[in-house]
Amino acid sequence: MAAATSTGPLAGVRVLEVAGEISAFAGRLLSDLGAEVTLIEPPGGHPTRLYGPFAEDEPGPERSLWWWHHHAGKQGITLDLADPAGRQRFRALAAGADVLIECEDPGVVAAALGGRPERLIHVALTAFGQDGPSHPVTDLTVLAGGGPVWSCGYDDHSIPPVRGGGGQGFNTACHYAVMATMTALLAREGTGRGQFIDVNVHAAANVTTEFASYSWLAARQTVQRQTGRHAAQRRTQPTQMLCADGRWINNAAAARRGYEFASLADWVAELGYADEFDEYGVLELGRDIDFISLADLDEDPLKGEVFGAARAAIEFLAARLAAYDLFQGLQSRGLPAGIVYSPEEVLADPHFVARGFPVEIEHEDLGRTVTYSGAPIRFTASPAAVRRRAPHLGEHDVDQ
Repeated sequence: MAAATSTGPLAGVRVLEVAGEISAFAGRLLSDLGAEVTLIEPPGGHPTRLYGPFAEDEPGPERSLWWWHHHAGKQGITLDLADPAGRQRFRALAAGADVLIECEDPGVVAAALGGRPERLIHVALTAFGQDGPSHPVTDLTVLAGGGPVWSCGYDDHSIPPVRGGGGQGFNTACHYAVMATMTALLAREGTGRGQFIDVNVHAAANVTTEFASYSWLAARQTVQRQTGRHAAQRRTQPTQMLCADGRWINNAAAARRGYEFASLADWVAELGYADEFDEYGVLELGRDIDFISLADLDEDPLKGEVFGAARAAIEFLAARLAAYDLFQGLQSRGLPAGIVYSPEEVLADPHFVARGFPVEIEHEDLGRTVTYSGAPIRFTASPAAVRRRAPHLGEHDVDQ
């Protein structure tokens, strides 16, 4: 399969990636940004090739959707790091690479490398860092031990916390790894030297708990999980609303500024509901208010009433409109809202389609294209893109 030409912001950057579950998304992100990523697998293939689900529900090492997603855009070779000949080849590849990414037990890849080339940026993702305990982890244990799971779930605390899906624990660490890698690439332009980057996966999860960790560190306060909104020390107002078609939207901010109250009141009137909505008069008073802060809700009774009227207006409209119509109407009037989508609905949304987010990738072995989620960032001069399907086992051995 011919390699697609890269035009991304990292075009020309050569990356070696030792296949592993924890670090896989970091390589995918770098590839989407234009780097030439070569994935190194053991001769029999990496175990994640057998992670389900599978294309058309037919298991096989070339049909794992997990593998397709995490390794799209990469080239793939096989190499045995435990074999002297494999290590020699690995060192030769590293000598010509800009970045090496891996998630093996501390020291394993460094020993195979036999000494880091001066310009190489070596990025290692491990559960607790190179100097931490070497324990096996899963994405669930990372999210639980790192703290995010505590903040995720429902108002009803008889229901256990909920782990977010999609590999968020490992992927969070991968985002930090990519940001650190790009920082190191910039630093190398001035120094001519690479460096070793030690990514602690649990620490990455912990600093991604919004203010949960900091609330405890600064004030010894523990946040509580809430349905569809930020965890907080005390219960906040629900934000999810059931619409007339049985679907849900999330509207956390409502309205806080005069022009927002005016826009919402005008919409209620345009739809012919001004007389039917009991708090329309209070909502109209919001036209003359500059801004309502959270502190105002307790200190200024009028501002509290106007804010509540805006929330009531959106709930009133939700009971009468389909979710997509409410979502579009609020967004077009400068009021933040999000319809609760399934993943496939996201890819079909007109906004995402207009931005070119869904991408068709050729799978010649299937005789058709497959829709992938594309790059969420648009660069006008150096477009990011998913360039090709994930590599078959040993597909590019002869190219290296």
